[in-house]
Amino acid sequence: MNDPATSRRSGSIRCAIYTRKSSEEGLEQAFNSLDAQREACEAYIKSQKHEGWLLLPDLYDDGGISGGTMERPALKRLLVDIEAGRVNTVVVYKVDRLTRSLGDFSKIVSVFDTKGVSFVSITQQFNTTTSMGRLTLNMLLSFAQFEREVTGERIRDKVAASKKKGMWMGGVVPLGYDVKDRKLVINPDEAERVRHIYKRYVELGSVRLLAEELDQHDIRGKLRVLAEGSTGAGATLGRGALYRILSNRLYIGDVHHNGSHYRGEHEAIVETVLWDDVASLLVENRNDRKHGTTAEDPSLLAGMIFDETGQPLTPTHATKGGRRYRYYVSKSLITGTKYEAPNGRRIPAGDIEGLVISRMTAFLANSREMHDAIAPTVTEAKEQADLIGKAAQLAKSWNNLNTSQQRAILMAIIPCIIITADRVDLHIQTDALVTALRVWPKAGAFNSDEKKFDPGHQVTVSVLASLKRAGIGKRMIIEGSTTSTPDPTLLKLLVKAFDFRDKLLAGRGASLELIAGRENVNSSYATRLLRLAFLSPEIVRAILDGQHPPTLTAHRLLLDTRLQLAWKDQLAAMR
Repeated sequence: MNDPATSRRSGSIRCAIYTRKSSEEGLEQAFNSLDAQREACEAYIKSQKHEGWLLLPDLYDDGGISGGTMERPALKRLLVDIEAGRVNTVVVYKVDRLTRSLGDFSKIVSVFDTKGVSFVSITQQFNTTTSMGRLTLNMLLSFAQFEREVTGERIRDKVAASKKKGMWMGGVVPLGYDVKDRKLVINPDEAERVRHIYKRYVELGSVRLLAEELDQHDIRGKLRVLAEGSTGAGATLGRGALYRILSNRLYIGDVHHNGSHYRGEHEAIVETVLWDDVASLLVENRNDRKHGTTAEDPSLLAGMIFDETGQPLTPTHATKGGRRYRYYVSKSLITGTKYEAPNGRRIPAGDIEGLVISRMTAFLANSREMHDAIAPTVTEAKEQADLIGKAAQLAKSWNNLNTSQQRAILMAIIPCIIITADRVDLHIQTDALVTALRVWPKAGAFNSDEKKFDPGHQVTVSVLASLKRAGIGKRMIIEGSTTSTPDPTLLKLLVKAFDFRDKLLAGRGASLELIAGRENVNSSYATRLLRLAFLSPEIVRAILDGQHPPTLTAHRLLLDTRLQLAWKDQLAAMR
């Protein structure tokens, strides 16, 4: 590799000429702007022949590329050659030929400095090897960047003014239109396709169903003219493309710019009434998705759950190791930090949903609680008994309902669920509950669309529960409760522990270290795992039955390196 400093000591300074032109206009000419720049630079290098300047034969020409980007093929080749030590000096006609950005210039000069390369502008007479040259160069670049930004502002102002007059300012031509004399004109066949899409969406009420139907009937997007002049087949209209079509105000004759709409010069394809129907349906479906009512796995409590400060808890999720973990998080934690929102809550979704369902079904199945709740509204004993019986049936059949059905019931009768530091309060609208039970199990019994909440006709049922650390995470734990289903991680840990014990006993002298090596685990882990084979039978039975304390986790067991030998001491420590 050649070293620039060595080249200078040997008396020769290898010079590379870099040229650039922003537009492609005129580049087809026999003698264009790039040639003119190169010719002037060559003459300058020849004038410095007595200083040992030598012109390199390589051409570093970027035609039709802006000086505001580093993504230029010739510039990249030049920087590679500089890194390789093949260039001592870079010569340009004007500094803005190299770059118009101060930020990019600092990166380029950093490469130059590292390799000891000088930079010369022949029309501005300076050299970056001197402090004065650097100062002059920075000033010139500042003006070059200013000029580029002013040009951009002028273009944006022109676009804004044109759009306010209703002019179409270019871009991808939308389905339903062609371009003639720089204006949008209706394509009759495509326009009919657009009207069909709008009408069918109103009828089907679902973009997914609409996309499937259009695909079945081979209704596609706009035909595109390929580079070689042939016409390519229109693309399949997926959901993304359909959302763009259904929300595009161009189809009612408007032009959009920066959040505002102006009457366009082009002719409308879709009637305003139809467009408004589609827009309303899009908003309605979007709200349903936001509140979890149309999702495959809807968030059961979305829109109902709040913390004690009145902040809503929003459903969210995180993915770790390919597994999805759902949470309800205070809005203040989503928009700020834990430091800014010290009272914000982040609750595992499964825990709080299970707690709410358990308390709600217990309330419905409890005849005394139900009687106290409905008595102010229903005074006749026979109807009270009938409604209490229906509530018990609903509680019994709850697990047979899907999440959407369960959500519909909760939405209809629970205005809000409040999470405090030590309990969960379910506020139940008794009038809505009575109204729904009177017609249940008929369809639409639990309809939350028309409910009107009256604070005077509510009962509050509570559960003493708090968010406590369990292992490396946190869980919503009911006071005095135990888990009801076995923990698969704990079960797996016990199986491995007893497997290690059996292998050690049957190993005929095999050491624990040897067995650990065969199982691809370290000795420390094997030792802690083996201890679990000597857990109290009562603890093992509780783990197998899912009746262990929620705080007893696999992580906690493995961290406990001093397992008590006495079973009664183990029981006391595990509580």
